[in-house]
Amino acid sequence: MNIDNLVFDQVANTLAKQFDSLYYVDIESGSFIEFFHSEMLSGLNLPPQGSDFFTFLSEQAKRTVHPDDLDYVQSLIDKEKLLKKLSENNSSLIVFRFVLDGKIMHVCHFSILCDDKKHILGCIKNIESEFLEREEQENLLQSAERLARLDELTGIKNKNAFSENVKEIDKVINCGDYDPVFGVVMCDINDLKRINDSRGHSFGDEVIQKACRMICEVFEGSSVYRVGGDEFAVILTGDDFDNREHLLEILKKESETNGRFRSGPVVACGMAKYNPGVDRSFQEVYNRADGRMYANKAELKSSNLMGEIRKREEANEMISDERRRKLDRIYGALHTVAGGGYIFLTDLKYNFSRWSLSAINDFGLPTDYMYNVEDIWKYYVHPEDVDKYEEAAKSVLEGTPVLYSITYRARKADGTYITLKPRGFILNDSKGIPEYFGGIMLPQ
Repeated sequence: MNIDNLVFDQVANTLAKQFDSLYYVDIESGSFIEFFHSEMLSGLNLPPQGSDFFTFLSEQAKRTVHPDDLDYVQSLIDKEKLLKKLSENNSSLIVFRFVLDGKIMHVCHFSILCDDKKHILGCIKNIESEFLEREEQENLLQSAERLARLDELTGIKNKNAFSENVKEIDKVINCGDYDPVFGVVMCDINDLKRINDSRGHSFGDEVIQKACRMICEVFEGSSVYRVGGDEFAVILTGDDFDNREHLLEILKKESETNGRFRSGPVVACGMAKYNPGVDRSFQEVYNRADGRMYANKAELKSSNLMGEIRKREEANEMISDERRRKLDRIYGALHTVAGGGYIFLTDLKYNFSRWSLSAINDFGLPTDYMYNVEDIWKYYVHPEDVDKYEEAAKSVLEGTPVLYSITYRARKADGTYITLKPRGFILNDSKGIPEYFGGIMLPQ
């Protein structure tokens, strides 16, 4: 088929416009002619023609190629190497970065051996937009992959991520080149179903989040995973593994404190470490930790601690919003006239109290609003003064209208003791029944 010059020119021009620079090189003499370049590459200051293409190309690379890509580019545009590659493949492609006017631009450089084997057609194309688009797609993919490994409620790694880590550990175990050093801690939130049923799933979600934070703060150097609705797994490594017994004891004590003071979630836990030569897989370590966790869960449920928690929750009806607002109004009036010291006010019907922030800060109390504050506060009272404190607290809770003066010592957050002298009052309801007990504790 014959193609006239007009058609040939149209085809050539159309193809040429796909590039930002196009030049024609005589291999033997090194002379070259540039057909055109786009405004985008005007900063290169390419000459319309020259007599030593390969020297020009090397010098141009030193001036415009990104420093991190220069050695790579120089190795590929070396005359002997480039001609060898062209003789084998008829073409060569290099992708690298230009630095023009302080801006980085990704480009690709095509070298094509012409049919006469005596000339090279050189083409430069700006691929920055394609590169950014591909980078964005990769980032979106990586983001999606990360999200697939994260638990939506807590933000920590989920069961998918846990399974992937387990597979990697099993590969190391099966390979046998070295023995991995790790342990597993299994954690379970006690009574989450009962909490969801009685307080609602929103409150249950908050309990899960608090439990997650508690576990992560204890094992801050290890990976923590949410592997079930109320279950978490920790893969212990590094310092956490070395200090595993101590850290597990911290978690257990914090759970015990939370249960006693109703200040946070109660978490059952169990731990096991990998035994080389005995354990044939991660699952065997996991099973031991899981079994010990369930044993600890059973101990908690049968212990006085959990019985005490349930007894309190059953005995104390939750205070209503209206009743709490009334407590706040009385507390506000008390705070206005107190003039110092540690202020407290208790709704005797619900055994619900509000204490001043100064008491929270100075003594390290769990919160300014508390149920059963008499049980919480007695752990801050000096052991030698507990009896007289409990006698006074009992008289108030039993509705005794006469208050007698006492002083006792209480432990501050820094471990030191301070002597306090409480001054209190009782407000009766319309039937003469004690309804509120409030007052102030004055440092002596």
